[in-house]
Amino acid sequence: MISLGEKENIITLFYLCEMKAEELIHQAEDVAVVVVPEMVEDQNGWMVYLVNLKNNSLENVLVSSKGYGEIDNRNLKTSTLRHFIEKVEPHAYSKIEPIMEDLFGLANEFWVSFYVGKTIYDKKFVFLPESIQENNFITIPFLNKKGVMIK
Repeated sequence: MISLGEKENIITLFYLCEMKAEELIHQAEDVAVVVVPEMVEDQNGWMVYLVNLKNNSLENVLVSSKGYGEIDNRNLKTSTLRHFIEKVEPHAYSKIEPIMEDLFGLANEFWVSFYVGKTIYDKKFVFLPESIQENNFITIPFLNKKGVMIK
């Protein structure tokens, strides 16, 4: 059995760990996730990219992606995919994954975490349902293709 003093110490430890995690992980800036039309396996398709707008390299990049929402009055959720990218140079980009057009009716979430030096950054990018469409296209920096970008 844990004494009252031990419980207070454990609670304090969890609180300090939570505070430390908030101090260590910073909100990512100057990175973007983009979706562009692109040939995928010799067919018209769509590709998701991570674009580094920073003057520093992104290292040990982890990307978690999933889709969720409602289509035809049915709640749908895709599998969660995880990707590791060793390094994205400054003012460069890296492919994350192909995405099927059938999923554009869902919210498509990409949670990106990475290091710059010894500092951890992360940010969640969500393409809202029906936001991936031609009237939202811009020219994507460094990639020089038309697509939808969330920064």
